[in-house]
Amino acid sequence: MSAVACLILAAGKGTRMKSDRPKVMHEIAGRSMLGHVVAAAQALAPERIAVVVGPGMEAVAKSVAPVPTVVQPEQKGTGDAVRAALPAIEGFGGDVIVLFGDTPLLTTATLERLVAARRAAGDPAVVVLGMRPADPLQYGRLVLTGDGGLDRIVEYSEASDFERQIGLCNAGIMTFDGRRLPELIAALQANNAKGEFFLTDTVEAARARGWACSVVEGDPDEVLGINSRVELADAEAILQDRLRRRAMLDGATLIDPKTVWLSVDTKLGRDVVVGPSTFFGPGVTVEDGVEILGFSHIEGATIRTGARIGPFARLRPVTVVGEGAHIGNFVELKAADLAAGAKANHLTYLGDVSVGAKTNIGAGTIISNYDGYNKFRTSIGAEVFVGSDSVLVAPVTVGDRSNIAAGSVITRDVAPDALAIGRARQEDKPGWAPGYREKKKAEKAERERKAGREREKG
Repeated sequence: MSAVACLILAAGKGTRMKSDRPKVMHEIAGRSMLGHVVAAAQALAPERIAVVVGPGMEAVAKSVAPVPTVVQPEQKGTGDAVRAALPAIEGFGGDVIVLFGDTPLLTTATLERLVAARRAAGDPAVVVLGMRPADPLQYGRLVLTGDGGLDRIVEYSEASDFERQIGLCNAGIMTFDGRRLPELIAALQANNAKGEFFLTDTVEAARARGWACSVVEGDPDEVLGINSRVELADAEAILQDRLRRRAMLDGATLIDPKTVWLSVDTKLGRDVVVGPSTFFGPGVTVEDGVEILGFSHIEGATIRTGARIGPFARLRPVTVVGEGAHIGNFVELKAADLAAGAKANHLTYLGDVSVGAKTNIGAGTIISNYDGYNKFRTSIGAEVFVGSDSVLVAPVTVGDRSNIAAGSVITRDVAPDALAIGRARQEDKPGWAPGYREKKKAEKAERERKAGREREKG
């Protein structure tokens, strides 16, 4: 969509979050609130985009880079924030959308509707996003003209009893004719109890100049602003429902959808089956026909076609599970690359390792990849059998088709087709056990006699 600019207001401190982090940096579905808003805006391919931050909010600026930021020196209201951002759109004559960094559920489709309304017949100077919440609480009310245009925005505290009965409320998001926006901002005055410049007053300024204003109605859930951790959880629940529904409509089966947690960038292929209580962190791609059993935790991983994961598996970032591979219960992978058909079915840690095709990793195997200072990588070839309870001390290379005896500690490279045994030699003592049992019985009897004598003395 051409000739669009987006200004995202993110300078609020969010004191009700009771957090050392800026409010807009709190996450839902694996992405910051501000990140969601930026993504929705960028989907419009805007010619200009800028995020308004407050002093000392370098972390926020860094999180949106390379999107430019401008600093609002003092918190003097939404109108003042847009005034601070005007240099970022100087000379721009298209449509300017003003968004808020704490409305992460807003969709690009709604922004497109706002722009379409701004370009509609009547040439409105301002288009406001409205909503009809079930409980309007203390939202500002949108008062319409007789022909359905927007006459004014009335704050709840200043509304008459009649105006408070209006169900159409201000959602905050606004779109402006960029040619007229500077004049509207210049007309704002801080003649209110807070001493702030309210962006909503641009409607009154536009009407005073004979310019039309209009309203686009949106879903109240979409414009849910987040000011507390309770509201953050509410927004998470709404977004999770959206993501689950999209995944199922795209061909994945979620056996118990309410217990599956997705990130906004989770990709699930066709005929993927996801068991209960499974969590997907950011950066996960699951190809077609994969089965993920319950209570698995996956982030930053790619799972190839036909693989089987879990239950109770943990896949950490930079992990690739190959086609048809099996990762079983209580297996953890980190920076691991498993080729097609490889298996690690039980109680295993594979970190910083490459595993070849059709290799079997026995229960209790550990890659000892860290010496307390540095991480080292291990390479295990194809069709290798690693016996249970083995430790591979990185860096080592295990050749194709070799065999690691159970209980071994491997500290040197293993040649292809070799058998490696790294454990103490077993020693048997025939007939030893009966004598040992008799000795222990005698010791127990003596302890009991001694205890009896002590009781008699007492």
